[in-house]
Parts: sequence; C-alpha cells; structure tokens
Amino acid sequence: MLEKEYFMKEALKEAKKAYKKEEIPVGAIIVKDGKIIARAHNLKESKHSSISHAEILAIEKANKKADAWRLENCEMYITLEPCMMCMGAIINSRIKKIYIGTLDPKTGSCKSVINIENYKFNHTVEVEIGILKEECEYILKDFFKMLRTKKRRKK
Repeated sequence: MLEKEYFMKEALKEAKKAYKKEEIPVGAIIVKDGKIIARAHNLKESKHSSISHAEILAIEKANKKADAWRLENCEMYITLEPCMMCMGAIINSRIKKIYIGTLDPKTGSCKSVINIENYKFNHTVEVEIGILKEECEYILKDFFKMLRTKKRRKK
C-alpha cells in the first residue's frame, strides 16, 4: 500500500468515529517524519462548537505534541476539502502539504468554492486531491442518507 493511501485510511478511521457519534464524518491526521503525531474527527455537535472541525482539533493536538505553533515539517491528511476557517488555520500553522480525499462543493477552500492558489499568503501550502476519493465520498453520502432515513422515521 502506498504511504499516502495508508495515511488517508487512518484519516478515514477518524471519520468513522465521527459517523458513530452522528457527527459529519470528516477525519484528519497530521504526519511528521512518517509518523502520525495527531488525529481528530469532527465534534461540532458533541462540543456544541462551530470550530470543532477535524482539522482544527488535529492542529491543536499537534501543537501540544510539538510544543510549538509552527508545524512546518508536517503534512495533513483530510477526508474532505477544508473550509475557509480550517484552511486559514492550516496556513497559519505552516503545514507543508495537505492531502485531501474528496472535494466539498459547498464550503471547500482549496479548489471548490475558493481556490487557495489564487491568493498569496505568507505561507504556501501544497495541495493534493483525490487520495482514496471513492471511500471518502462514500462515508459522507452514506452518513447523509442515514440522517435522512432517521428523520423520516421520526415523522
């Protein structure tokens, strides 16, 4: 198995944890020198917090582990394209590269709604899209299908 696929599978494990908690199933991991230093999944509903996205939570864990706010030699694997808030945190934390499973046509800030390459910030993040795309899309589609079914049953 390719290294990129291995790490995206680890991010998918986080997304599955979110799914079980009825959170939007997005997972993120941060890798430094070939080792996972942080992992997280969405917890917006559980924490009643609009900023408890997988990426933000993973960055906070990596900051603690590194005892630094700069994550310059780190890469992040995310099952879904980051929103503007998360992309801002990724840029500000100086993460070198992000690997994205699938695009988010509603809030994506790398290619979909906003193309981050069109803006010049003090730090440039490399972006690679499509790692285990089908698996990353499937968990999201299945989650929203489950929610719709659950909603119909309540009526």
